[in-house]
Amino acid sequence: MIRFARNKMKTAIIGGGAAGFFLAVNLKEMMPEMNVTIFERSRRVLAKVEISGGGRCNCTNSFEGISDLSQVYPRGHRLLRRLFNVFDHRAAYDWFERHGVALTTQDDHCVFPRSQDAHTIIDCFLDQARRHGVRIENNRRICSIDELHDYDSIAVTTGGSPRAEGLEWLRLMGHQIEAPVPSLFTFTIADTALRALMGTVAANASCQIPGTKLRADGPLLITHWGMSGPAILKLSSHAARLLHDQGYRSPLSVNWTGLSEQDVQQRLSACMQQHAGKHVHNASPFDLTQRLWSYLLDRSISEKAQSRWNELGKKDINRLVNVLCNDTYQIVGRAAFKEEFVTCGGVSLKSINPNTMESHCRKGLFFAGEVLDIDGVTGGFNFQAAWTTAYVAALSIKKST
Repeated sequence: MIRFARNKMKTAIIGGGAAGFFLAVNLKEMMPEMNVTIFERSRRVLAKVEISGGGRCNCTNSFEGISDLSQVYPRGHRLLRRLFNVFDHRAAYDWFERHGVALTTQDDHCVFPRSQDAHTIIDCFLDQARRHGVRIENNRRICSIDELHDYDSIAVTTGGSPRAEGLEWLRLMGHQIEAPVPSLFTFTIADTALRALMGTVAANASCQIPGTKLRADGPLLITHWGMSGPAILKLSSHAARLLHDQGYRSPLSVNWTGLSEQDVQQRLSACMQQHAGKHVHNASPFDLTQRLWSYLLDRSISEKAQSRWNELGKKDINRLVNVLCNDTYQIVGRAAFKEEFVTCGGVSLKSINPNTMESHCRKGLFFAGEVLDIDGVTGGFNFQAAWTTAYVAALSIKKST
């Protein structure tokens, strides 16, 4: 057992997840003389890391094509824009490679361990913690900061709480709490004909909540309960609070092609000229599966779905354009996502110093990770927020001692 020297400073980290371990290891690298203890309420540490990314751990993202962090962080983008000047995705990539985790960047810009195994990340953290003498106490629930009165610094890295009660102890200390609600979920759609296409993917779809600016692009997957895929998951993240407040009932507009109405109109006109004598259902000018194209024809021009292109009139084309670009469905519920453990909400960013991650309510108390009101879309962005906030918190603890 590791014993503390009486004259050494001590830091307690509440929560043995991604942010907690990243903070602990970096703090020990910055201050080898600091005694660091991780308190984890459950039997195992890093449990969410193990199941993330389908067991592969999508640990960050290349951020290629991201012009504004608000695109991928519905909440917390302003804070992260500031903190990325200290520790960003490039720094995270270098950190893991320096610590023996070879990484690879996929075509979709997601970054994974080259081993394609989350245990590579877990083993790295456990090895580094062991090497630096970080003490880990499992099955230890901390219910009050007063339990840690003999520690010089305390960091809360407990992760997202699905219920507000889990954050009550922090509220009682004076922190403002943003009510936690689910983020990253799929949509239940009450449309039997649509759900009959389960397994079909529209590669370049665009989805929007009508009457709002909430929109997301990307692949859309039709499931036996409704809709999923990157486009839906992104939209669910941006619309998390709105949909929660509406009881997960809302209209949904889908552009199946991702193209403007003008571009769709031009492609259909060109197809009418080039394939005049062909049956409409056999000649699609879009990157849609045959099943989806036939479904959309039935939905828009059902009486002429078996006609030839030269038999369609202007009204037929207008109806087809409308369905391709402005198809409307009704969301009737929130369906589970297999990796759904992201919540929006938590400790309000108004309650912390944005430069140090230190609490405004108690000196020497720091926060990092999803316990804060920061969350991102799927793709490694939530882990990156954990690395960034944890690193800044570690640096701030060092500077405060």
